[in-house]
Amino acid sequence: MSEVKTSLVADIGGTNVRFALVPIGTTDTQHEQILHCQDFDGPVEAVRHYLASLGNPQIGVAAFDVATAVTGDVISLTNGPWSFSINATRDALGLDRLHVINDFTALALAVPILEETEVRKVGGGTPVPETAIGVLGAGTGLGVSGLLWHAGRWLAVQGEGGHVAFSPVTEREDAILKLFRRDYGSHISVERFLSGMGLTNIYQALCELDGAQPLQLEPAQITEGALVGSDERACETVDIFCAALGTTASNVAITLGARSGVYIGGGIVPKLGDYFDRSAFRERFEDKGRFSDYLSAIPTYLIVAETPALRGLATLLGQAD
Repeated sequence: MSEVKTSLVADIGGTNVRFALVPIGTTDTQHEQILHCQDFDGPVEAVRHYLASLGNPQIGVAAFDVATAVTGDVISLTNGPWSFSINATRDALGLDRLHVINDFTALALAVPILEETEVRKVGGGTPVPETAIGVLGAGTGLGVSGLLWHAGRWLAVQGEGGHVAFSPVTEREDAILKLFRRDYGSHISVERFLSGMGLTNIYQALCELDGAQPLQLEPAQITEGALVGSDERACETVDIFCAALGTTASNVAITLGARSGVYIGGGIVPKLGDYFDRSAFRERFEDKGRFSDYLSAIPTYLIVAETPALRGLATLLGQAD
Protein backbone atom coordinates (compact mmCIF):
# COMPACT_ATOMS: atom_id res chain seq x y z
CA MET A 1 0.00 0.00 0.00
CA SER A 2 1.35 3.42 -0.94
CA GLU A 3 1.95 5.98 1.81
CA VAL A 4 -0.94 8.36 2.50
CA LYS A 5 0.16 11.90 1.62
CA THR A 6 -3.16 13.76 1.78
CA SER A 7 -5.65 14.65 4.50
CA LEU A 8 -9.30 15.66 4.19
CA VAL A 9 -10.98 18.73 5.70
CA ALA A 10 -14.72 19.44 5.75
CA ASP A 11 -16.54 22.59 6.84
CA ILE A 12 -20.04 21.36 7.73
CA GLY A 13 -22.65 24.09 8.07
CA GLY A 14 -26.38 23.95 8.42
CA THR A 15 -26.91 24.28 4.66
CA ASN A 16 -23.68 23.41 2.86
CA VAL A 17 -20.58 21.28 3.38
CA ARG A 18 -17.27 22.46 1.93
CA PHE A 19 -14.51 19.94 1.26
CA ALA A 20 -10.82 20.20 0.44
CA LEU A 21 -7.70 18.06 0.45
CA VAL A 22 -4.61 19.10 2.39
CA PRO A 23 -1.16 17.75 1.44
CA ILE A 24 0.61 16.42 4.54
CA GLY A 25 2.92 18.99 6.14
CA THR A 26 1.12 22.03 4.67
CA THR A 27 -1.88 24.23 5.35
CA ASP A 28 -2.68 24.49 1.65
CA THR A 29 -6.19 23.49 0.63
CA GLN A 30 -6.75 21.92 -2.78
CA HIS A 31 -9.73 20.69 -4.82
CA GLU A 32 -12.27 22.71 -2.85
CA GLN A 33 -15.85 21.71 -3.50
CA ILE A 34 -19.24 22.72 -2.05
CA LEU A 35 -22.11 20.25 -1.66
CA HIS A 36 -25.61 20.68 -0.23
CA CYS A 37 -26.13 18.81 3.05
CA GLN A 38 -29.73 17.96 2.20
CA ASP A 39 -28.55 15.97 -0.86
CA PHE A 40 -26.88 13.36 1.38
CA ASP A 41 -27.96 11.25 4.35
CA GLY A 42 -24.86 12.25 6.31
CA PRO A 43 -21.16 13.08 6.14
CA VAL A 44 -20.10 9.54 5.14
CA GLU A 45 -22.13 9.68 1.94
CA ALA A 46 -21.01 13.25 1.19
CA VAL A 47 -17.32 12.40 1.72
CA ARG A 48 -17.57 9.35 -0.52
CA HIS A 49 -19.20 11.42 -3.25
CA TYR A 50 -16.49 14.10 -2.97
CA LEU A 51 -13.61 11.62 -3.02
CA ALA A 52 -15.14 9.69 -5.94
CA SER A 53 -15.17 12.92 -7.97
CA LEU A 54 -11.39 13.10 -7.46
CA GLY A 55 -10.66 9.45 -8.33
CA ASN A 56 -10.84 8.18 -4.74
CA PRO A 57 -7.51 9.39 -3.32
CA GLN A 58 -6.29 7.58 -0.20
CA ILE A 59 -7.03 9.53 2.98
CA GLY A 60 -5.76 8.60 6.43
CA VAL A 61 -6.63 11.65 8.54
CA ALA A 62 -9.53 14.07 8.41
CA ALA A 63 -10.81 17.11 10.30
CA PHE A 64 -14.42 18.27 10.30
CA ASP A 65 -15.88 21.42 11.73
CA VAL A 66 -19.57 21.43 12.60
CA ALA A 67 -22.14 24.14 13.27
CA THR A 68 -22.98 22.92 16.76
CA ALA A 69 -21.40 22.11 20.10
CA VAL A 70 -18.98 19.18 20.24
CA THR A 71 -19.54 17.53 23.61
CA GLY A 72 -19.25 13.81 22.86
CA ASP A 73 -19.31 11.18 20.14
CA VAL A 74 -22.72 12.07 18.69
CA ILE A 75 -22.95 15.26 16.64
CA SER A 76 -26.34 16.82 15.82
CA LEU A 77 -26.30 20.01 13.79
CA THR A 78 -28.24 22.78 15.50
CA ASN A 79 -29.67 24.19 12.27
CA GLY A 80 -28.97 21.38 9.82
CA PRO A 81 -30.19 17.91 8.81
CA TRP A 82 -27.29 15.70 9.90
CA SER A 83 -26.71 13.70 13.07
CA PHE A 84 -23.76 11.31 13.22
CA SER A 85 -21.29 9.45 15.41
CA ILE A 86 -17.66 10.58 15.18
CA ASN A 87 -16.33 7.07 15.82
CA ALA A 88 -18.73 5.39 13.38
CA THR A 89 -17.92 7.98 10.70
CA ARG A 90 -14.19 7.45 11.21
CA ASP A 91 -14.59 3.68 10.88
CA ALA A 92 -16.93 3.85 7.89
CA LEU A 93 -14.43 6.01 6.00
CA GLY A 94 -11.45 3.88 7.04
CA LEU A 95 -9.66 6.78 8.70
CA ASP A 96 -6.84 6.52 11.21
CA ARG A 97 -7.97 9.73 12.91
CA LEU A 98 -10.97 12.05 12.66
CA HIS A 99 -10.89 15.39 14.47
CA VAL A 100 -14.21 17.22 14.96
CA ILE A 101 -14.40 20.79 16.27
CA ASN A 102 -16.91 23.65 16.25
CA ASP A 103 -17.07 25.59 12.98
CA PHE A 104 -16.11 28.91 14.52
CA THR A 105 -13.21 27.31 16.35
CA ALA A 106 -11.96 26.36 12.88
CA LEU A 107 -12.52 29.92 11.65
CA ALA A 108 -10.62 31.29 14.65
CA LEU A 109 -7.65 29.02 13.86
CA ALA A 110 -7.52 30.57 10.39
CA VAL A 111 -7.37 34.19 11.55
CA PRO A 112 -3.60 34.33 12.28
CA ILE A 113 -2.78 33.05 8.76
CA LEU A 114 -5.13 35.29 6.80
CA GLU A 115 -3.49 37.64 4.29
CA GLU A 116 -3.99 41.41 4.57
CA THR A 117 -6.17 41.30 1.45
CA GLU A 118 -8.48 38.75 3.12
CA VAL A 119 -9.68 41.09 5.87
CA ARG A 120 -11.08 44.62 5.84
CA LYS A 121 -10.85 46.94 8.82
CA VAL A 122 -14.08 48.60 9.97
CA GLY A 123 -13.57 51.61 12.22
CA GLY A 124 -10.58 52.58 14.31
CA GLY A 125 -8.47 50.88 16.95
CA THR A 126 -5.01 49.35 17.04
CA PRO A 127 -4.26 45.70 17.91
CA VAL A 128 -2.25 44.94 21.04
CA PRO A 129 0.08 41.98 20.29
CA GLU A 130 -0.36 38.70 22.18
CA THR A 131 -3.72 39.66 23.64
CA ALA A 132 -6.90 37.73 22.85
CA ILE A 133 -8.76 37.78 19.53
CA GLY A 134 -12.54 37.56 19.22
CA VAL A 135 -14.29 35.84 16.30
CA LEU A 136 -17.98 35.75 15.47
CA GLY A 137 -20.25 35.65 12.48
CA ALA A 138 -23.78 35.07 11.26
CA GLY A 139 -24.95 32.56 8.68
CA THR A 140 -27.47 29.78 9.14
CA GLY A 141 -26.76 30.33 12.85
CA LEU A 142 -24.44 32.56 14.89
CA GLY A 143 -20.94 31.32 15.67
CA VAL A 144 -18.65 32.71 18.36
CA SER A 145 -15.06 31.79 19.21
CA GLY A 146 -11.75 33.36 20.10
CA LEU A 147 -8.01 32.89 20.30
CA LEU A 148 -5.83 33.09 23.39
CA TRP A 149 -2.06 33.53 23.19
CA HIS A 150 -0.19 30.91 25.24
CA ALA A 151 3.36 29.58 25.17
CA GLY A 152 4.13 31.12 21.81
CA ARG A 153 1.04 30.06 19.86
CA TRP A 154 -2.66 30.73 19.49
CA LEU A 155 -5.13 28.43 21.23
CA ALA A 156 -8.72 28.42 19.99
CA VAL A 157 -11.74 28.58 22.29
CA GLN A 158 -14.64 26.17 21.72
CA GLY A 159 -17.91 27.65 22.89
CA GLU A 160 -21.52 28.32 21.95
CA GLY A 161 -21.70 32.07 22.42
CA GLY A 162 -24.44 32.39 19.83
CA HIS A 163 -26.87 31.05 22.41
CA VAL A 164 -26.31 33.63 25.13
CA ALA A 165 -29.30 35.89 25.86
CA PHE A 166 -29.94 38.77 23.47
CA SER A 167 -29.41 42.23 24.99
CA PRO A 168 -31.59 44.97 23.44
CA VAL A 169 -30.38 48.57 23.38
CA THR A 170 -33.14 50.56 21.67
CA GLU A 171 -36.90 50.74 22.23
CA ARG A 172 -37.44 49.18 18.80
CA GLU A 173 -35.28 46.20 19.80
CA ASP A 174 -37.23 45.98 23.08
CA ALA A 175 -40.48 45.75 21.10
CA ILE A 176 -39.08 43.06 18.79
CA LEU A 177 -37.76 41.10 21.76
CA LYS A 178 -41.22 41.16 23.37
CA LEU A 179 -42.69 39.54 20.25
CA PHE A 180 -39.90 36.95 20.17
CA ARG A 181 -40.62 36.02 23.79
CA ARG A 182 -44.24 35.47 22.89
CA ASP A 183 -43.22 33.12 20.06
CA TYR A 184 -40.12 31.40 21.46
CA GLY A 185 -40.30 31.56 25.25
CA SER A 186 -38.39 33.45 27.91
CA HIS A 187 -34.86 32.76 26.64
CA ILE A 188 -34.15 34.60 23.39
CA SER A 189 -30.68 33.84 22.14
CA VAL A 190 -28.57 36.26 20.14
CA GLU A 191 -28.85 33.75 17.28
CA ARG A 192 -32.60 34.49 17.06
CA PHE A 193 -31.56 37.97 15.86
CA LEU A 194 -28.16 37.45 14.25
CA SER A 195 -28.55 34.71 11.63
CA GLY A 196 -30.43 34.01 8.44
CA MET A 197 -33.52 33.11 10.43
CA GLY A 198 -32.84 36.22 12.51
CA LEU A 199 -33.22 38.47 9.47
CA THR A 200 -36.56 36.81 8.72
CA ASN A 201 -37.62 37.03 12.38
CA ILE A 202 -36.80 40.74 12.60
CA TYR A 203 -38.50 41.54 9.31
CA GLN A 204 -41.71 39.79 10.28
CA ALA A 205 -41.68 41.41 13.72
CA LEU A 206 -41.34 44.85 12.15
CA CYS A 207 -44.28 44.10 9.87
CA GLU A 208 -46.39 43.21 12.91
CA LEU A 209 -45.28 46.26 14.88
CA ASP A 210 -46.12 48.51 11.93
CA GLY A 211 -49.48 46.84 11.28
CA ALA A 212 -48.36 45.62 7.86
CA GLN A 213 -49.08 42.28 6.22
CA PRO A 214 -45.98 40.14 6.93
CA LEU A 215 -44.21 38.93 3.80
CA GLN A 216 -42.55 35.50 3.70
CA LEU A 217 -39.15 36.63 2.45
CA GLU A 218 -35.95 34.62 2.42
CA PRO A 219 -32.91 36.19 4.17
CA ALA A 220 -31.23 36.87 0.81
CA GLN A 221 -34.33 38.75 -0.37
CA ILE A 222 -34.25 40.91 2.74
CA THR A 223 -30.58 41.83 2.36
CA GLU A 224 -31.07 42.47 -1.35
CA GLY A 225 -34.02 44.75 -0.62
CA ALA A 226 -31.83 46.71 1.77
CA LEU A 227 -28.84 46.93 -0.57
CA VAL A 228 -30.86 48.27 -3.50
CA GLY A 229 -33.09 50.38 -1.25
CA SER A 230 -36.31 48.91 -2.63
CA ASP A 231 -37.82 47.90 0.71
CA GLU A 232 -37.84 50.34 3.62
CA ARG A 233 -38.61 47.61 6.14
CA ALA A 234 -35.76 45.47 4.79
CA CYS A 235 -33.44 48.44 5.30
CA GLU A 236 -34.55 48.75 8.91
CA THR A 237 -34.13 44.99 9.38
CA VAL A 238 -30.53 45.05 8.17
CA ASP A 239 -29.82 48.23 10.15
CA ILE A 240 -31.04 46.55 13.36
CA PHE A 241 -29.07 43.42 12.47
CA CYS A 242 -25.80 45.36 12.00
CA ALA A 243 -26.28 47.40 15.16
CA ALA A 244 -27.08 44.33 17.25
CA LEU A 245 -24.02 42.61 15.82
CA GLY A 246 -21.95 45.56 17.04
CA THR A 247 -23.28 45.14 20.58
CA THR A 248 -22.68 41.39 20.46
CA ALA A 249 -19.15 41.84 19.11
CA SER A 250 -18.37 44.26 21.93
CA ASN A 251 -19.66 41.72 24.46
CA VAL A 252 -17.26 39.14 23.00
CA ALA A 253 -14.40 41.65 23.05
CA ILE A 254 -14.92 42.72 26.63
CA THR A 255 -15.44 39.13 27.84
CA LEU A 256 -12.26 37.79 26.23
CA GLY A 257 -10.22 40.95 26.60
CA ALA A 258 -9.81 40.76 22.83
CA ARG A 259 -7.49 43.73 22.42
CA SER A 260 -5.85 42.17 19.37
CA GLY A 261 -9.15 42.69 17.56
CA VAL A 262 -12.53 41.20 16.78
CA TYR A 263 -13.05 39.47 13.43
CA ILE A 264 -16.45 39.13 11.75
CA GLY A 265 -17.04 36.14 9.48
CA GLY A 266 -20.03 34.08 8.43
CA GLY A 267 -22.05 34.12 5.23
CA ILE A 268 -24.20 37.23 5.71
CA VAL A 269 -22.08 40.27 6.58
CA PRO A 270 -19.38 39.95 3.86
CA LYS A 271 -22.17 40.21 1.26
CA LEU A 272 -23.33 43.55 2.65
CA GLY A 273 -20.23 45.36 1.39
CA ASP A 274 -20.14 49.11 2.03
CA TYR A 275 -23.61 48.97 3.59
CA PHE A 276 -22.06 47.30 6.62
CA ASP A 277 -19.29 49.91 6.82
CA ARG A 278 -21.92 52.69 6.90
CA SER A 279 -24.10 50.89 9.44
CA ALA A 280 -24.26 51.45 13.19
CA PHE A 281 -22.07 48.39 13.79
CA ARG A 282 -18.97 50.27 14.93
CA GLU A 283 -20.94 52.92 16.84
CA ARG A 284 -22.71 50.22 18.83
CA PHE A 285 -19.43 48.30 19.28
CA GLU A 286 -17.97 51.32 21.07
CA ASP A 287 -21.16 52.14 23.04
CA LYS A 288 -20.24 50.50 26.35
CA GLY A 289 -20.76 53.13 29.01
CA ARG A 290 -17.74 53.37 31.30
CA PHE A 291 -15.83 50.98 29.01
CA SER A 292 -16.45 52.88 25.77
CA ASP A 293 -12.83 54.05 25.62
CA TYR A 294 -11.67 50.45 26.12
CA LEU A 295 -13.80 49.30 23.16
CA SER A 296 -12.90 52.24 20.90
CA ALA A 297 -9.24 51.16 21.09
CA ILE A 298 -10.04 47.64 19.81
CA PRO A 299 -9.98 47.17 16.02
CA THR A 300 -12.73 45.27 14.21
CA TYR A 301 -12.21 43.43 10.94
CA LEU A 302 -14.44 41.83 8.35
CA ILE A 303 -13.18 38.50 7.00
CA VAL A 304 -13.57 38.50 3.20
CA ALA A 305 -11.58 35.30 2.50
CA GLU A 306 -13.54 32.69 0.55
CA THR A 307 -13.17 29.51 2.67
CA PRO A 308 -11.11 30.40 5.75
CA ALA A 309 -12.50 27.63 7.98
CA LEU A 310 -10.95 24.99 5.73
CA ARG A 311 -7.54 26.57 6.31
CA GLY A 312 -8.25 26.63 10.03
CA LEU A 313 -8.87 22.88 9.88
CA ALA A 314 -5.62 22.45 7.96
CA THR A 315 -3.89 24.36 10.77
CA LEU A 316 -5.50 22.02 13.31
CA LEU A 317 -4.15 18.99 11.45
CA GLY A 318 -0.69 20.54 11.46
CA GLN A 319 -0.87 21.07 15.23
CA ALA A 320 -2.11 17.51 15.77
CA ASP A 321 0.69 15.85 13.81
